Amino acid sequence: MAQVPQPLDALAVRTWCGLALQALGRAREEIDAINVYPVADGDTGTNLYLTVESATAAVEAVFTGYETGAAGGMRRPTLADAVRAMAHGALIGARGNSGTILAQLLRGMAQVLADGESAPGGAQGLRLALRQAADSARQAVAHPVEGTVLSVASAAADAVAGAEGDCGAVARAAFEGARAALAATPGQLAVLKRAGVVDAGGQGLVAVLAALVEALTGEAPRVPDGSGRHVHARVAASVAPQECAEVPGDGGGPAYEVVYLLEAGDAAVARLRERLDALGDSLVVVGGDGLWNVHVHVDDAGAAVEMGVEAGRPYRIRITHFAAGDVHTAGAERPPRERVRRAVVAVVPGEGLAGLYREAGATTVLARPGEPPASGELVEAVRRAHASEVVLLPNDADLHHTAAAAAEQARTEGVRTALIPTRAAVQGIAALAVHEPERRFDEDVVAMTSAAGATRYAEVAVAERQSWTTAGICQAGDVLGLIDGDVAVIGSDVTETAEAVLDRMLAAGGEMVTLVLDDDAPESVAARLEGRVREAYLAVDTVVYRGGRQGALLLIGVE
Repeated sequence: MAQVPQPLDALAVRTWCGLALQALGRAREEIDAINVYPVADGDTGTNLYLTVESATAAVEAVFTGYETGAAGGMRRPTLADAVRAMAHGALIGARGNSGTILAQLLRGMAQVLADGESAPGGAQGLRLALRQAADSARQAVAHPVEGTVLSVASAAADAVAGAEGDCGAVARAAFEGARAALAATPGQLAVLKRAGVVDAGGQGLVAVLAALVEALTGEAPRVPDGSGRHVHARVAASVAPQECAEVPGDGGGPAYEVVYLLEAGDAAVARLRERLDALGDSLVVVGGDGLWNVHVHVDDAGAAVEMGVEAGRPYRIRITHFAAGDVHTAGAERPPRERVRRAVVAVVPGEGLAGLYREAGATTVLARPGEPPASGELVEAVRRAHASEVVLLPNDADLHHTAAAAAEQARTEGVRTALIPTRAAVQGIAALAVHEPERRFDEDVVAMTSAAGATRYAEVAVAERQSWTTAGICQAGDVLGLIDGDVAVIGSDVTETAEAVLDRMLAAGGEMVTLVLDDDAPESVAARLEGRVREAYLAVDTVVYRGGRQGALLLIGVE
């Protein structure tokens, strides 16, 4: 159903993100298939989708915050609120070379649209935003190459310079300029011409701009398919996919893709750019204001991470070995690796727990405080597990719907998937402990579900603000003991609160206590609790793990 044309405001940004996510979801496989540059790893569509999914989630969170916080009437965020959220979400969720560049394009637009002096919301503001987006993205790439998404973005910005009319007309001019530039990319980049495809990142950007046109005009533009015919943007991708495995290999290249978020100052990042540029290629560093997303292809992944450590605080580090991850690697002639029979995919809150889960054979997705994974990240983890059967452990009650969506997507891709509704990492540990891949799938799922359900869970954390709880009013800085998700104890000392929580849990019985300590937890808490169990609960065993930075100071499980 066509929408009523609207100005470029917060609601338009929300609509744009939603439509862009839908468009990339439909075109993901086609874009993946034509991904031949800079590395033919067949993931550009997926990376763009995950980046926009993160941006969309951030915008939705802003709207939810305003709607739930409104008193005496509905309030909406401003355009500045929405575009800043979009840019931040894209930055922290950017995946791959193309996703990182798209994040900078969105950030460039936000820099203009959030500035009241640049007429944001009007046609001139959108013209300036598209120009800033193209220029800032080009600056973020160490060695810009024509025939890529950068060329498409620049063409979109050039096309709106003389465009007349409202925001919808400006968006349509940008789309038309980008579409023409996309068609020209095979003539600019030899590897695209040999493959008979356009640039995959550029095709993704055209889809995003088509979504902007629809958000502002209510009309989805028509785009050409591979034969030059015009089809509806909501039905087909703009170029027919080709198998990138047919492209002649360019003779190797760096073995690893390294991506991480980095907290660092401008001067340190400028020095980091120079060092990483000398170490590898496909370097893209985007962001600002102390938070950056770093992407580079290297042979020495450890050195790339160490350079980040020297520059600031890197986190959410992802290292992908191209040769190990797909059959599209340049020069690769081996067949696809055979699927394993069964795998477990688990969301975990800290690096320490992630290591524990991986040692037990699970594929992990890291969830940092305030940064829950999107469904696309869970789907990607299922694909990475490369199994015929997958057991999914969300380990968080708030992630149940996200995990359910990921499980449904995995099923459509032919993977038999079972979702066990674990609500805490300690329940996931219990489930993983009884996992037997050689058992029948249904029997294994039942056993794991039973073990998780028989495990009560608790956590000890510090209150960030004054709040009403099920145990009374807490103040900022109070120590909270939560049992099965509800506040049961409010105290002032971490160890004493933890002991009170453990006593309450063991009052109902138990055979095994699992303690997972955050890096910031007092050194004495584990020994105190182990001693308490030995003294008062003789038949109960205790096991202690280090969870790294996991949000809560202490996680407790009682089986």
